[in-house]
Amino acid sequence: MKTCNKARSSLLTGIKNLAAPIGCGCSFLFLLRFVLFFGYVPSPSMEPTIQEGSFITGIRFFGELRRGDVVVFKHDGNLLVKRIAGIRGDTVCTATRSAQIVPQSCYYMLGDNKDNSCDSRYWDEPFIPRVDIIAVLPAYSRQLSNASHLAP
Repeated sequence: MKTCNKARSSLLTGIKNLAAPIGCGCSFLFLLRFVLFFGYVPSPSMEPTIQEGSFITGIRFFGELRRGDVVVFKHDGNLLVKRIAGIRGDTVCTATRSAQIVPQSCYYMLGDNKDNSCDSRYWDEPFIPRVDIIAVLPAYSRQLSNASHLAP
């Protein structure tokens, strides 16, 4: 009987010892999938604000997006990092079209490095729907000193 109790006690101790690491691992995976965004910037399109080759951290939960926010979004099957330059009602110009008004729940995106950024100015559909925005990068949002060309 003592052997059974000893085995049961060892099993319970083992389970208790695993509970904390498993709980921490699950919490970490939850944070990675639903709260935080970690990424890599492979191009110079956001220089000098974000250097080519930088690792970035974003937040997947965000409220109202404003002009000047730096966001990660889906475009043509890729994840891109750009700054919101136009919001609902703003009039913007593209490289190939005359002035257009940004529709509701859509955003006009520009890279801070205007001479080396493939952005809304050149896309066939220049507006990014809110549902395609993955995360906001609060560390870089609304730092407009180096991005004066973003004003609509």
